[in-house]
Amino acid sequence: MSKKTDLKTNAMRELERAKVPYESRTFECPEALSGVEVADLLGLDRDRVFKTLVTVGKTGEHYVFMVPVAEELDLKKAAEAVGEKSVSMVKSKELLGLTGYVHGGCSPLGMKKLFRTTIDETAQLFDRIAFSGGRIGCQIETSVEGLAQAIPVQMADLTRR
Repeated sequence: MSKKTDLKTNAMRELERAKVPYESRTFECPEALSGVEVADLLGLDRDRVFKTLVTVGKTGEHYVFMVPVAEELDLKKAAEAVGEKSVSMVKSKELLGLTGYVHGGCSPLGMKKLFRTTIDETAQLFDRIAFSGGRIGCQIETSVEGLAQAIPVQMADLTRR
């Protein structure tokens, strides 16, 4: 069901530019699936598959948060992690113009603009994590260190537990 692909996305190009090893997996998907559905479809541990969430702070700055697909972003913890009074989710209809990505295919890599990115601290528990490869039906697997080589990232406790 999953296969390697030669079709490059901006996210893949970012990793290649930074000389970060990665694996991409593609799958047939007529519409966006939930992150849990993607993890299950690819046979991956849900705890090491991360969804990419784009938010806007009270100051108007945008932030990217990555949390395990089966978890929810705690907006208070997220705001605290980036020094904002509050953050809210960007509306799906604004996502493409802001990031260059559609809902269900949003990668932390290769966005139109580099936004401050914070990953849930549980990512450190895994040798490799998976996240959107920049289009619906595409996932990338790499190490947290590799991701941090391609874009600046910080770690924080971001989920409701």
